[in-house]
Amino acid sequence: MRVSERGQITIPKTLRDRFGLHHNVEVEISPTESGLLIQKRTAAMHPVDQFAGILDGTGLDVDEYIEEIRGR
Repeated sequence: MRVSERGQITIPKTLRDRFGLHHNVEVEISPTESGLLIQKRTAAMHPVDQFAGILDGTGLDVDEYIEEIRGR
């Protein structure tokens, strides 16, 4: 492989297929002691993001919601 003038590389199709690196898949490149590590970025959602907007449309603010779920 070669690095192009614009800093691009082409990953061989056999490796793209093997590791699921299809069109528009995001990757992370990290430096290691022996070179660079290319990893597919995980699609896992951050735990906080799972609850973002949970009160939208309920008419409650955070304090009211906490009181309600605590049964007070």
